[in-house]
Amino acid sequence: MTAEIRAAPAATSASKRSADRAGPGRRWLRFRSTLAVLATQLVVLAAFLAFWEHATGQNKAAAFMFGSPSAIFKFLSQMATDGSLWRDSYVTGLETLLGFFVGNCIGTVIGLSLWYSRFVSRVVEPFVIALGSIPIIALAPIIIIWFGTGLISKVAMSTLSVVIVALVTSYKGATGVDPDQINLFRTLGASKFQIFRKLVVPASLTDIFAGLKLTVGFALIGAIVGEFMSSSEGLGHAIFKAGSLYIIPKVFAALVATIALALILTFAVGKIEQLLMPWRQQLQR
Repeated sequence: MTAEIRAAPAATSASKRSADRAGPGRRWLRFRSTLAVLATQLVVLAAFLAFWEHATGQNKAAAFMFGSPSAIFKFLSQMATDGSLWRDSYVTGLETLLGFFVGNCIGTVIGLSLWYSRFVSRVVEPFVIALGSIPIIALAPIIIIWFGTGLISKVAMSTLSVVIVALVTSYKGATGVDPDQINLFRTLGASKFQIFRKLVVPASLTDIFAGLKLTVGFALIGAIVGEFMSSSEGLGHAIFKAGSLYIIPKVFAALVATIALALILTFAVGKIEQLLMPWRQQLQR
């Protein structure tokens, strides 16, 4: 019996040393996997661009209709040199950020609040569906009449593009909380507000952040649509102006800047998720 007791700590320390040795191995495997994915993505992108350049280089009609990577890069360089790329990206980025923040705040608060009353959620459900079914571009003339042609109208368009998605995803997260956990909180004497604050909100964060990543694109679409309707600057204005002049490579250049902006914002949301939900990183290791 004494020997078994002495052997137990030795076995425990041995397992710890084994886990420590396995840790760097797992990290190396994850790094190799990430590197392989990135390399494959770069190869696919390079092959696509090479095919595009070759196809448009052999056909002038195709070059006019679809542009070419070299022409797109040329316009990107020109826009960067004259400052229009940075100015338009700043304007569209500001509109997108404001609409993203306001829309998600409103939608998330309403969505989580609907958890309090099943009756109220059933009452507002058809109205949410009705609002979500309206094409955002159909609201543009009304938004311009209400808010004018300045920054506020673009932010309003971006907000409206985001708010319903944020509401639905946050409500889904709130109603998806395990009922057994809620009953456990109740048996421990927790009030409904305590259940909401300490259980429902933390448990809904996964769905909320999934909605945040999704609404980055919606916020950007709303801002671009607003710039299509009335604007003198911004990436949407650049796309509309180049398209009306049939300068297809410049259209694609502005689209590349738009995609880059969306990727940067999505990356920022992912970093915020890591800061607020560190336990997810632990589970993935």
